[in-house]
Amino acid sequence: MILDQLVQASQQRVQKVPVRERVKRIQQARKMTTPVLSFEAMLAQPGLQLIGEVKRASPSKGLIAAEFDYLQIAQDYVAAGIDAISVLTEPRYFKGQLSYLQAIAQTVSVPTLRKDFIVAASQIASARIAGASAVLLIVAILTPVQLQAFITLAHELNLSALVEVHTTAEIKQAVAAGARIIGINNRNLKDFSVNFATSCQLRQAVPAECYVVAESGIQTATQAQQLAAAGFDAMLVGETLMRAPDKG
Repeated sequence: MILDQLVQASQQRVQKVPVRERVKRIQQARKMTTPVLSFEAMLAQPGLQLIGEVKRASPSKGLIAAEFDYLQIAQDYVAAGIDAISVLTEPRYFKGQLSYLQAIAQTVSVPTLRKDFIVAASQIASARIAGASAVLLIVAILTPVQLQAFITLAHELNLSALVEVHTTAEIKQAVAAGARIIGINNRNLKDFSVNFATSCQLRQAVPAECYVVAESGIQTATQAQQLAAAGFDAMLVGETLMRAPDKG
């Protein structure tokens, strides 16, 4: 299963970093007082917000962007009026780097999201140190105890947590763990198949007090209109933008 491979690769990355260094990162992040742009304030704006993704590759599609000027891509997004930017930092399957996020966060005037397969507290701390405004937490790869602890840590570090779900049961787990932002992924991470209808089918299961974001498989303005009509606060679009000759 692709998801198992992604999680295993993430765990191996974390384990390569000495425990002392991981603890140091968390301590450093806790001491940081520099404010980050508010991801939740972005979601609170009227209408459907657009989160544009910066990614070079994916396990299902392979290399998406042979030429990958990530800073220029981010700047083009902002110039076109993007509301936030998601940056893939997973190196093996998505060809991402944490340095991409750091450079983008230092350059743009909108909130940034670290999108990765987070399995350790030190990864959340590293996102804060890199200047991210939010981190992605995937319910399917975390225990309830881990999920609650990671959401708590993110909030402690002044980071928003976009908690990703694919089923009604996962929505309930996310809410129970304290999620304030629910991301409904149209992509099934077990086989990477995409069904756009998933987001609208699950929307009503999200409590009114939570922000809700639609993720994956969004390709047309008609789909965006459907998401707005369904009451989504934002949509996260990756491959469609990354493959566009004129991303703006």
